Amino acid sequence: MNRQSNLLKNIDWVSIFLYTLLIFMGWLNIYAAVYDDTHSNILDMTQKYGKQLLWIGASFLIGFLILLTDSKFFTAFSFVIYGLMICLLAAVLVFGREVNGARSWFELGGIRIQPAEFAKFATALAVANVMSRHGFKIMRFSSLLQLGILLFIPAALIILQNDTGSALVYSSFILVMYREGLHGSILLLCFVTVALFILTLLYSPFTVLLIIILASLIAFWYYRQGKGEWYKVLLFMTGCFFLSWGICWVLQGSVSLYQLLLYTYMLTCLIGVYFIYKRKMKRIMFVLLASWLCIGATVSVSYAFDRLQPHQKDRINNLLGIETDLTGAGYNVNQSKIAIGSGGFLGKGYLQGTQTKFNFVPEQSTDFIFCTVGEEWGFVGTTFVMALFLIFILRLIYLSERQRSDFSRIYGYAVASILFFHVAINVGMTIGIAPVIGIPLPFFSYGGSSLWAFTILIFIFLRLDANRLQVFN
Repeated sequence: MNRQSNLLKNIDWVSIFLYTLLIFMGWLNIYAAVYDDTHSNILDMTQKYGKQLLWIGASFLIGFLILLTDSKFFTAFSFVIYGLMICLLAAVLVFGREVNGARSWFELGGIRIQPAEFAKFATALAVANVMSRHGFKIMRFSSLLQLGILLFIPAALIILQNDTGSALVYSSFILVMYREGLHGSILLLCFVTVALFILTLLYSPFTVLLIIILASLIAFWYYRQGKGEWYKVLLFMTGCFFLSWGICWVLQGSVSLYQLLLYTYMLTCLIGVYFIYKRKMKRIMFVLLASWLCIGATVSVSYAFDRLQPHQKDRINNLLGIETDLTGAGYNVNQSKIAIGSGGFLGKGYLQGTQTKFNFVPEQSTDFIFCTVGEEWGFVGTTFVMALFLIFILRLIYLSERQRSDFSRIYGYAVASILFFHVAINVGMTIGIAPVIGIPLPFFSYGGSSLWAFTILIFIFLRLDANRLQVFN
């Protein structure tokens, strides 16, 4: 009895209140998104809102059972849970049902379960286990390799299911690594790589290569603090230029300006690495390695882009303004922006959304549920919803920082990062500032798998947090 009273006392009821409020607001919006005069009863179990109520009831039961579970279970069996989810991700490739081009669902008695949603909390547990081990150093190559493998396996299996959006969620774990000591330059490099991907799609590879070389030379000058060695660098690069031209002429007979510039820079770096390493100039060594990575990302853009699905290419091209197809690939986003914009400041009123009622926006109860909020609740409503999500995420970060256990803190940051990624990308794609990758808005989008997965993700952390006072190291 004493244990139960302590549990009730230590549970963060603020988080549970925010979770409950978001769930019921989501339920009301699902009702509005698929509202039909012939099925106006919100408890009609033949409709999506009726079924969602069942998922909500099951979610509260799942959350209650997790709170009753000993918190040591999640630390002791984190790898077992991770391994089980990996097996399910592999099994769905063979035994799963294909929905909207993705083979990522098990169907059991009319109920669809998507393992990719549940793999997120399993991966978060495994990552927290590895990173909280004694002696773990985030900047060691072996440590980064371990984390890379943990994240790569589920992401790769999900990509094989043709569900790229869910796989991209695993990129959010870099925020957890950054909190735990990952050097900021690596985080910056990841953002630069993404920016280069976009720039290479918008501009020619030659232009992007010039930008990389110019940025590298500026970085070199900065770290050398302008000590008057520019003439040596220029003479060295000039020699490499003619050497590259000679090699290309002998091997190929002719070479484009882009190839010549690329080969010159790479040769300069390769020869220069010896002298830089010998003089222990670590910062300049990092500049060279970073520039190699950026050039590699630029060169590989065409290869990676060509292997995307046609609809994914069209969505990216429409997002970047390379193509404009308001009746094809850009239709969903265009209709979503019309719906949100038509809501104005206060919205059209609950159940009064015309874009929603007449089904102008496809997937309006799942991926594009936020446009229902915008149309019926307006700017005020969308601001309130976004504020709730922000408060919830900040609350999770606050709880993470007060943990005595490294495992609990790392897992808490993983929960906050995953939730942030889902909210940012889903809302971003409905207003046209992020590509449409088909990930749900937590607690709002229709579906049992997403709701249950987020419930498990969050309530495991709340259970760990409730036990924080019993942790002494």
